[in-house]
Amino acid sequence: MRKISDTIARLSALQARQNTGMEAFGASTRLQPLQGFGSNPGALKAHQYVPSDLGEKAPLVVVLHGCTQNAAGYDHHSGWSQLADEEGFALLFPEQQRQNNPNLCFNWFQPQDFRPGSGEAHSIHQMIETMVKTHMLDAKRVFITGLSAGGAMTAAMLSNHPEMFAGGAIIAGLPYASAKTVPEAFDRMRGHGGPSVPALQKALRSASDHQGPWPKISIWQGTADSTVAPSNAEAIAEQWKGVHAVDTSRALKTTDGRLTKIEWLSAGNVVIEINMITGMDHGTPIAAGLGAPGPYMLDVGISSTRAIAQFWEISKADGDAVKSRHQELATIPSETRNITLDHAKTRRESPKAHPSKDGDPAHSASGTSGVKQIIEDALRAAGLMR
Repeated sequence: MRKISDTIARLSALQARQNTGMEAFGASTRLQPLQGFGSNPGALKAHQYVPSDLGEKAPLVVVLHGCTQNAAGYDHHSGWSQLADEEGFALLFPEQQRQNNPNLCFNWFQPQDFRPGSGEAHSIHQMIETMVKTHMLDAKRVFITGLSAGGAMTAAMLSNHPEMFAGGAIIAGLPYASAKTVPEAFDRMRGHGGPSVPALQKALRSASDHQGPWPKISIWQGTADSTVAPSNAEAIAEQWKGVHAVDTSRALKTTDGRLTKIEWLSAGNVVIEINMITGMDHGTPIAAGLGAPGPYMLDVGISSTRAIAQFWEISKADGDAVKSRHQELATIPSETRNITLDHAKTRRESPKAHPSKDGDPAHSASGTSGVKQIIEDALRAAGLMR
């Protein structure tokens, strides 16, 4: 075991060096450092973007990058600060440091970092409080999103502090408290094992004494994701269905090209949605006109950044469309289950699917063999490799 551990440590250090260039790829200079935000028990960095013409009581969006990424690079590729200029909201980008995780992953699987009041989760909580106070933002319109390890930490923040967030978006992430050890993380990422639905819902309810209202949840996942199994998207939705008391008989499934959306309503409003993109591997879906392609930033002709802002109703141009959508869903008969509407036939052909790493969308990383793959899998499970 010692020899394997030494090998993993050396490979981790090598991977970190190899990823240095990846971090800088497309990095922007639009973000400014956020300092003096508290005791920072998780030893994270923080960056902010505040449009020059930001109005009073503007929304705040918190963005958590994925492994091997940094704040500036994720902003550049996702287009969040570009959209902030268009729509008028502030941005907070927590950033991981190498001394916490050699591969720059948020430590979503370590209880001391994902539980309320400690570690990285508490650092992010302090950053948010500082942003709201410093820029006089609307504390009732704070939102959070993240990719992969950042998505799993997004799930933790939403669970720990539901009173703080109006909405969240989890991209290729995992449910809150679904793993507490490295072996468990390994299994969950592959879609193996995991807590039951009642256990997931209990973990969410036990994370705080909040009684509602609850943040609305947008979930994004590729069907060909070879790093985080697509079954995790359903598990996240199941975890949140309990607190939202959704009417499962009024789930609506719609297909538009490569995008399949499943929505659940509560009191006539969509409170949970899954956005499943056919053929997409591990990463954040983007589209031309907002952001730019890069590692794990996949141009699939669908901008998750813009769609998430619309779902949260902080995109002014689409506010009426969202309200109209909610009214449409509210008219669905209560006895109707899983209505399917295919809009793709009336639209132009969608872009080709982004291939998975080995060209086979059905391939799973767990199906490959060899010592190198076993070690890489262990690194990924530990949050040290993507």
